[in-house]
Amino acid sequence: MQIDRSRPVLVTGGNGYIASWLVKMLLEDGMDVHATVRDPSDNRKVGHLLQLAQHTPGKLSLYPADLLKDGSFDLAMAGCELVFHTASPFVISGIRDPQKQLVDPAVNGTRNVLASADRCASVRRVVLTSSCAAIYGDNIDQQDVPGGVYTEAQWNSSSSLQHQPYSYSKLAAERAAWEMARAQDRWQLVVINPGLVLGPALTRASDSTSLDVIKQFIDGRLALGAPDLDFVVVDVRDVALAHIRAGLLPEASGRHITISQTMSLLEMGRVLRRHYGWRYPFPRWRAPKWLAWLLAPISGVTRDFISRNVGYPLRFDNSYACRDLQMRFRPFEETLVDHFQQLIDDGVVKDRRPR
Repeated sequence: MQIDRSRPVLVTGGNGYIASWLVKMLLEDGMDVHATVRDPSDNRKVGHLLQLAQHTPGKLSLYPADLLKDGSFDLAMAGCELVFHTASPFVISGIRDPQKQLVDPAVNGTRNVLASADRCASVRRVVLTSSCAAIYGDNIDQQDVPGGVYTEAQWNSSSSLQHQPYSYSKLAAERAAWEMARAQDRWQLVVINPGLVLGPALTRASDSTSLDVIKQFIDGRLALGAPDLDFVVVDVRDVALAHIRAGLLPEASGRHITISQTMSLLEMGRVLRRHYGWRYPFPRWRAPKWLAWLLAPISGVTRDFISRNVGYPLRFDNSYACRDLQMRFRPFEETLVDHFQQLIDDGVVKDRRPR
């Protein structure tokens, strides 16, 4: 399927962490971008997009949209052959009502955007930002995976509203997307399934949700040791590039595990120490599982999460994304260092290196 590059493309949630990089790359490539945001007049939220659009050959147009409002994306989608649906809540702590805070916006928002695609005769391809969380729920689940390595064939079977509700919302949203895609034959669905996304933001580092993930390396929570916890990780710039290739490469299809490697919290700490020395409370050793279980309530996770994830290896196969999207992922050491350096540059973290 060949996309007409002279047509505008739509990016939902255009001021988000991943979406901002996606918009930047599309504009730099000379494409006209329709980006939906909650409030185009809120300069604090969209100012970075307007600034970068001043220095690119592509044209940026902002549109208001609400994930839960029927028809909200119709105007922004008009004339687009290619739609990138990135807008979805990313909340992993402080959840009081997972159905209302996570599942409804993710699922109903996806259905709303795809319903607009059904109505918009120009749309030919939709690229959905899903997650590896739609493929697995807990690290322990890998024990039941053939060969012990996750591929795009697997689906999360253990998350629910009560356990890992964020992962459940990603699963439910992607399932809904495939159901709607198969119910018609005009537009094609291509899905990106990234792991833990880190790397520099195009907004101030303090405005990025990813800060919540890396903050534990600077607030002392891991000073006594890091639990034996594996993550599949990827750079935000690679995720944005994967979206573009999923949208523009004619033969792109299916789901794509978008990760660079597996890395534990302790390994992340060692990478940061190599670059920033011993002046920050990076973890120096592995904390025993019993201690992580004991401290779970004050660490922002459940003891059930510790039981099902700490001490279990995590392995994913990204070879399909490398072939189908022609991806070559950057070393994650570069990602971590760039991310941490932005925290220093933006004053989130004090620069403790010797002058």
